[in-house]
Amino acid sequence: MIVFEGVEKRFGDNVVLSDLDFTVASGEHVTLIGPSGSGKTTILRLLMCLEAVSDGVIRVGGRPLSHMEKGGRLVPADEKHSREVRKHIGMVFQQFNLFPNMTVRGNLVEAPTRVLGLSRDEADARAVELLDLVGLAEKIDEHPSRLSGGQQQRVAIARALAMRPDVLLLDEVTSALDPELVAGVLKLLREIGETTDITILCVTHEMGFARDFSHRVMMFDGGRIVEDAPPEELFTAPREPRTQEFLRAVLGR
Repeated sequence: MIVFEGVEKRFGDNVVLSDLDFTVASGEHVTLIGPSGSGKTTILRLLMCLEAVSDGVIRVGGRPLSHMEKGGRLVPADEKHSREVRKHIGMVFQQFNLFPNMTVRGNLVEAPTRVLGLSRDEADARAVELLDLVGLAEKIDEHPSRLSGGQQQRVAIARALAMRPDVLLLDEVTSALDPELVAGVLKLLREIGETTDITILCVTHEMGFARDFSHRVMMFDGGRIVEDAPPEELFTAPREPRTQEFLRAVLGR
């Protein structure tokens, strides 16, 4: 579902991602761990077309995302092409990013009607269904400012799912929450992972969640994949010294 082929991302002379090659299969849950500044979030930003690749090619669902075919060769994608491929990708950010001037209902129906072309009734029915899923059906006509941080993040998750994505990107979705709210959001994400076939790429510092939720965990450092293994293997017997060092620091062992 996701393919990175020799992807490099530079900001001036600063190389953030270097010659990155990896794949994520359809329906797979892959979690990226590693120190801050290792390039994890940049991967998600490239998939959302919030940043452009400096080199290499990204494919989603078999189609080039960073490029498009023209005259029998790949050239950098224009906005129309990127927007079309990106329709199949949803993202939940650290800071919720809900539209403050809209109700919860408005936040969930805006993109499906404008981008997917759903009727208002169809988008509204989908919103009700998703808010029931995340336990917030009674908040449908509230504005985000009247919700707690945990409730806002649940709405943000529902909004991403409203686009019926094939790929869901999660960027430190609990980092802005009070500690007592984290468990509820992580439980919701586990339920979504268990009950849908959405491909999920997740960046998190929650090692317990990474272990329970993932089919694979990739350890990043310095813009490169240090280690890529099933969670039981990576957390129990990491091969690479850098992974061992990182886990000792974050797990205190």
